[in-house]
Amino acid sequence: MPPASASNLDSYDTQHIEALAAQGVHRHYRRGALLIQEGDTGDTLFIVLKGRLRAFVADASGKELTLGLYGPLEYVGEMSLDGGPRSANVEAVDNTTCSVVTRHGLLSYIAEHPEFALELMARLIRRARLATESARSVALIDVYGRLVKLLTEWAHEPNEQGERPLRERITHQQIAQHLACSREMVSRLLKDLETGGFIAVRERWIWLIKPLPARW
Repeated sequence: MPPASASNLDSYDTQHIEALAAQGVHRHYRRGALLIQEGDTGDTLFIVLKGRLRAFVADASGKELTLGLYGPLEYVGEMSLDGGPRSANVEAVDNTTCSVVTRHGLLSYIAEHPEFALELMARLIRRARLATESARSVALIDVYGRLVKLLTEWAHEPNEQGERPLRERITHQQIAQHLACSREMVSRLLKDLETGGFIAVRERWIWLIKPLPARW
């Protein structure tokens, strides 16, 4: 079974986040629990200790777009620094444990460790760039092109046979939420790719068997 994706935090970042997490209150959330609702006013930062969180936006019809998935020692809710409304929804993908840090606690930590402010700024910039790239993809790339990009980014390096498993199991609905399209469209595209021998599904795990065609 391919391992789950690892955090890209370096040891410097981990040191500060672990120290900040130690000051928060540990809370447990069941899978599917909504931690943050878009538009609400909040003043807490959620640091993942175990499990995963998903940030997403949704329209009035219930159609969702996933903005990001966050695992251990990653955090969400840093937008609460300005005291404004939440910009997205956040839910628990798995049974999840978080350290919940108040805005006051976060600002106090930054005052004691001003170098952490630079890491926080860098994280915000990275997320802004990812949001820009996501918006560009939705606006300028068709659904199949976005699917190819997503599968390629999520795949491990090729094994000896040149096959690339995705980093984790993912459902058609989850893929649709990342691509801002319907689950039915994702299912149809994946079925066509499987029939063409480009991908294989083994024990509900997607493998890239050969390079995906640029157009479909």
